[in-house]
Amino acid sequence: MFGVIDVDQSPLVLIWEVTQACGLACRHCRAAAVPRRHPEELDTEEAKALLDDAAEFGDGQLVVLSGGDPLMREDLPELVRYGTDRGLRMAVTPSGTRSLTRERIAELADAGMARMAVSLDGATRESHDAFRGEESYADTIAAAEAAREHGIPVQVNTTVCADTVEELPAIRELVGEVGVVLWSVFFLVRVGRGGVLTPISPVRAEGIMEWLHDVDAEEPFGVKTTEAPFYRRVGLQREDGGREGSRRRAGVRAGCGFAFVSHTGEVYPSGFLPLSAGNVRESSIVDVYRESALFRSLRNPDGFTGKCGACEFRHVCGGSRSRAYAETGDPAGSDPLCPYVPEGYDGPLPARIAD
Repeated sequence: MFGVIDVDQSPLVLIWEVTQACGLACRHCRAAAVPRRHPEELDTEEAKALLDDAAEFGDGQLVVLSGGDPLMREDLPELVRYGTDRGLRMAVTPSGTRSLTRERIAELADAGMARMAVSLDGATRESHDAFRGEESYADTIAAAEAAREHGIPVQVNTTVCADTVEELPAIRELVGEVGVVLWSVFFLVRVGRGGVLTPISPVRAEGIMEWLHDVDAEEPFGVKTTEAPFYRRVGLQREDGGREGSRRRAGVRAGCGFAFVSHTGEVYPSGFLPLSAGNVRESSIVDVYRESALFRSLRNPDGFTGKCGACEFRHVCGGSRSRAYAETGDPAGSDPLCPYVPEGYDGPLPARIAD
């Protein structure tokens, strides 16, 4: 999908939270979004300077404009066009509100939007809207259809937690009907409003990883996981029967192939790992990503602790650094969602995050 990228030099995905303002107040929102824009958001000129710096990662760098709801910024089409002109692939993740009209989608498509991602956390209006605590299902489906009409590839993001896990097979069917190119399945990290939700158990998560590999093989759309890199470990075990090739594939995780810029310019390894390595108002995003001690440490799985540090799959998985930080306060610790215990490991195991 991305070609060969040296993740020590460039992220595969650069997320920029253009605003935390949003008309929704979803129960799982990482950003704990609010109705109004923050007065210290990056302004248009600062935003363009960030995109100029991002272009130094190389032609075709993927930049995802996220939020909050990025549509709360009047200059969003201008930023999409500017980034596209600088050789960036500009994707947008709008909220499913009535502001996401066909006219707004057409304007973004004309500006060069390369992909649009929407969230579906239930297979029906009732289940989706109940989970999000807002009426957004109908607007989300309509927006996905409008994007496809304009030739924009659509991605669907789905949160996996105790409230949604039973819906996954039905959501799979809906994703196929919508005609998306990618289903991104996000395994809950308890930050922001999501801190009150209940994650699934590690054993349940392992089973879902197996199922998702089957889905990926059977469906025309791609499947990826977010904050669950042991999906790659499961895939390797299925292919190789265990340990062969355990260093064969590099993966994306917080700080390694992934970076996040907040609405006020703070640079985090992930939006779910809110440790700042610098601010784009003071330093280039390129320098922060490549040279900061935090990012460099997260790209060195040999420095991880516990069973993640001992795991033979650490170079292709590495565990969710965000979940390790959220649950233990240590971004180098073990991912408590992964049930795998390396052979011969007799050290401490992370506390279970769910029964």
